[in-house]
Amino acid sequence: MPEIIHTASLVPDERREDFLPTLFGLPLLIVAENTVYSLMERLSPHDYGGGFWDFYEYRGRPLFLAPTSKPRFRIICETNDYEGEVSAEAAGIIATLFAFSHLSFRFNSDLLAQGYGRLHSYCAGHPEASEIFQAID
Repeated sequence: MPEIIHTASLVPDERREDFLPTLFGLPLLIVAENTVYSLMERLSPHDYGGGFWDFYEYRGRPLFLAPTSKPRFRIICETNDYEGEVSAEAAGIIATLFAFSHLSFRFNSDLLAQGYGRLHSYCAGHPEASEIFQAID
């Protein structure tokens, strides 16, 4: 049986303003967005310095954010000794997964649990699944 590879879709500009509230919930909008960016700064201190992020969805549901400042990022996870280089998309997935996890310890939100589960499941079919799972392990 051939391997199934999932492809997320870029959220069009006219729907960007609804993406984060739908992904994280309106009450967590600002803290969640800042958490993703802060985590990316910690995960990729040599390559990430801020900038514009793209938003991605899968089957019409919000999935993850990805930085656009570089095509690839060196990721360093001090908590599990992972070091590697991944695409901007995979780096964004890693940062978004970490954000869902970190926020779930502070806030009781079904959206955080659902978002994490949806994104984690999506990763199984991602071309960089091995790197993503090593980074979040």
